[in-house]
Amino acid sequence: MTQPIRVVLVDDHTLFRKGLAELLERDGIIKVVGITGNADEARRLLKEQKPDVAIVDLHMPLVDGATLLKQLREEGITVPTLLLTVSNAAEDLANALRAGARGYLLKDMEPDEVVDAVQRAARGETVVAPAMTAKLVSLLDGKRGGAGSLLDQLTQREREILSHLAQGQSNKTIARALNISHDTVKMHVRHILSKLNLSSRVEAAVFAVERKLAGPRPPSGN
Repeated sequence: MTQPIRVVLVDDHTLFRKGLAELLERDGIIKVVGITGNADEARRLLKEQKPDVAIVDLHMPLVDGATLLKQLREEGITVPTLLLTVSNAAEDLANALRAGARGYLLKDMEPDEVVDAVQRAARGETVVAPAMTAKLVSLLDGKRGGAGSLLDQLTQREREILSHLAQGQSNKTIARALNISHDTVKMHVRHILSKLNLSSRVEAAVFAVERKLAGPRPPSGN
């Protein structure tokens, strides 16, 4: 039997996080191993439980989700994190991506969509709520300028890896597909983000979809 995906929930609304935990565990695919609404407690849970995925509310008192995620990354806690929020503001999306979020989910998504997002994040994929895709594209259009000239800076190998990123694939999956090492993929991804003036794998994936470098599955959560 496949082991369930271990998840930590961080949300300051008690009823919401308890309800979400019940929904996530409904089918036995996911096991919630920690629930808190406190940033310090979140740190402890993530260090002790070492979950496969963390789901963190974007807007919390004292320390918001994006700030918490930045702090966790600085402390070496790199669990794949989905930021969950009611906000469909482009600025919040941008802040989440800059902080290193693996995905950006909206609280009005269907439960099955959230479960799917958790599964994809656990596989190393990136997920953005479908309703936010257009805003993500607009953000990229505003920050990267001449996309064609930027794309020309990529090597053939970097273009290959970018096409895999567009399908939401993890570094390990890309490494197997291209028969190269995991560390080599990580190095290429860093170079791709730098050359394209992008800050996350999600942005790189959308860039590739727009430039028709992608396979059949964009990183939209559909």
